[in-house]
Amino acid sequence: MLKLHNLSKIYQTDEVETVALNNVNIEIERGEFVSIMGPSGCGKSTLLNIIGMLDSPSEGHYYFADHDVARLKEKQLSDIRKQNIGFIFQNFNLIDELSVQDNIELALLYHDIKASERKERVAAVMDKVGIAHRAKHMPSQLSGGQQQRVAVARAVVGDQALILADEPTGNLDSAHGQEVMEMLQSLNEEGTTIIMVTHSPSHADYAHRTINLFDGQVVTENVHVADLAYAN
Repeated sequence: MLKLHNLSKIYQTDEVETVALNNVNIEIERGEFVSIMGPSGCGKSTLLNIIGMLDSPSEGHYYFADHDVARLKEKQLSDIRKQNIGFIFQNFNLIDELSVQDNIELALLYHDIKASERKERVAAVMDKVGIAHRAKHMPSQLSGGQQQRVAVARAVVGDQALILADEPTGNLDSAHGQEVMEMLQSLNEEGTTIIMVTHSPSHADYAHRTINLFDGQVVTENVHVADLAYAN
């Protein structure tokens, strides 16, 4: 599905040069669930932003569905992104002034989809993630776990093939965190490719394999024992 080849990201100011990613090589197949781990400042979020086409590499290549997107202009990246990628954030990023169903429907307003079909999709995905009974509620009326369910629904309502999750359980207690992980696992089993940044080893174990970063470089890749059959 995607391949990063000799990819680097360098941030420069007048006095300082910071290497966020250094010669990264990663391949992720369609249908995989991959976790990314490493200490704070190792480049995890930068890597996720580049994969999500929210940032561009300084050097190297990024192939998405066999197309080198590393040097595309923002309009081209935006078109690919909205058709293929959904995002789940640690802080939920819901709009306080919109109801649950309106927050989810917002993800479809950038697509050429009729209003009636948008309503049907939103209703179906709310039911799927167990939040339909809160459709008219505002984010402030929800628990953290419920807000993250809304965020997951928003990420998948457009039938995106790839979900990028940045610390999706970081603001949740252990019980709600496990619920979100089980939801992501279920989505993956249905065919959605998932790439997740996490600090939690137990949550990383939900993935097929874990990529470990240190100082902007891939230092190890671990295939989880339960998924050896997948890797082969």
